[in-house]
Formats: sequence, structure tokens, C-alpha cells
Amino acid sequence: MSFELIQLPYAPDALEPVLSAETIGLHHGKHLQTYVNNLNRLLPDSGFEDLELEDIVETSTGAIFNNAGQILNHNLYFLQLKSPAENNLPVGKLAEAIDAQFGSFEAFKEQFTGNAAALFGSGWCWLACDTDGKLSIIKESNAGNPVTKKLKPLLTIDVWEHAYYVDYRNRRPEYIAAFWKIIDWNVIEERFLH
Repeated sequence: MSFELIQLPYAPDALEPVLSAETIGLHHGKHLQTYVNNLNRLLPDSGFEDLELEDIVETSTGAIFNNAGQILNHNLYFLQLKSPAENNLPVGKLAEAIDAQFGSFEAFKEQFTGNAAALFGSGWCWLACDTDGKLSIIKESNAGNPVTKKLKPLLTIDVWEHAYYVDYRNRRPEYIAAFWKIIDWNVIEERFLH
């Protein structure tokens, strides 16, 4: 099996002014494409060549894990985004679960933001759930993904500098604050329910 670069369900400039077309072009078209190319080069005769991406991430190590993890993480990241909207809030059962678990959306947002901002170096901050639907905020370095902890990834923010440096330079907190405007909560709800 070989993997391909995902197609974005929006135009490269659709996330402006939160993320520029230049950032999307570099992040999706260059960084993610490199992970796809690297994994396809590493897979032959590895024992992982017939597995689905999530299964590779759950069971591999080293370079295969790093590249497969980055593909899975980026796919989840890019496919959860939409054009910016003010007062962008979770919906349905997910909104209820966030309120039940964290007390309110604002309390969740503050905790998630704090974790993403405090993550040392490069990595990802996740909202994940277990098989009972219990939510948790997970920080992962490098290519880490909650599937390695038997959790379902729901929402993620990429805090590798390539995700935001063109638009925000080293101002990670500004990127995180703006990120809330471009989350497609319908996608996150769908992940939560299935």
C-alpha cells in the first residue's frame, strides 16, 4: 500500500487571516508531502506495507512511526479546519460532553490553550476520548498521537513552528488564540460520535 497527500476540502486561502495561503501551501504541500514521500519509501519489506495508517502508528517505531504519525496527525489537523468564524463553538453531544467533563467550553478552551502553549518544543495538543466517551487533553511531542494510548483523537492543534511561523513568527500564543476561529466543530462532533 502507498499513501497519497490528502486533498484539502477548502481553497488554500480559505483560512485567512488566521492561516495564510502561503502557510497552507508550505505546510500541506511541502511538509506533509515530505512525510508521505518518506513513508512510501520506508514501507517496502518493512512488515507494515499492508497496514492502514492508524495501525502503522499504533504498532511501529522509529522512522516509520515518525512519518506515519505525522501523516495521520496532519490529516486530522487539516480536515478539521474551515473558514474563520467568530463565536465558533462545539455542537451537539460533543458540546454536552465538554460541558460535563470540563465544566464549560470556556474552561476547556483555557485548559487546552494552556497545554498547547506550554508544550516544550515541537508537537501536538489533542482533545481525545476513551471508549466510554470520557474526554481528555493530551500533549504529545514530535509525531505522537493519542491512538498509541488506545484513545480516539478528536481535535488537534499542530504546534510545530512550521504550522504558524510564516504568519505568527515565534508568537505561538497568538496562533493558538486565532486557531479557535477555524475549527470545524461538525467534524469534531462526527469523530466523537463514530
